[in-house]
Amino acid sequence: MQVPLYQAKAEFFRMLGHPVRIRVLELLQHGPMPVRDLLNEIDIEASSLSQQLAVLRRSGIVVSTREGSTVSYELAGGDVADLLRAARRILTELLAGRTELLTELRQTDSSPA
Repeated sequence: MQVPLYQAKAEFFRMLGHPVRIRVLELLQHGPMPVRDLLNEIDIEASSLSQQLAVLRRSGIVVSTREGSTVSYELAGGDVADLLRAARRILTELLAGRTELLTELRQTDSSPA
């Protein structure tokens, strides 16, 4: 039985819904990184990072390569980087709107009654 597209999208976004996974994807936008470098950038236990990398690998949005004892990860395609940039633009717009609202509220609070 085929999953409806909206459900597949929801599962995809649920998979992204972890701060460590998002941070890993942000770091990998700049190119492949060995796990040791990811650990240096993200304050997390090695076993926890390994679990999050496994989720990303199973989803197919990152791939791993091994050279000797070094395992490196990279984005499987450029679309993930595009998605992260789109998320940044959306958040920027949302936060800008909140800043404008906050400014208006502060002006209203300082006005005489």
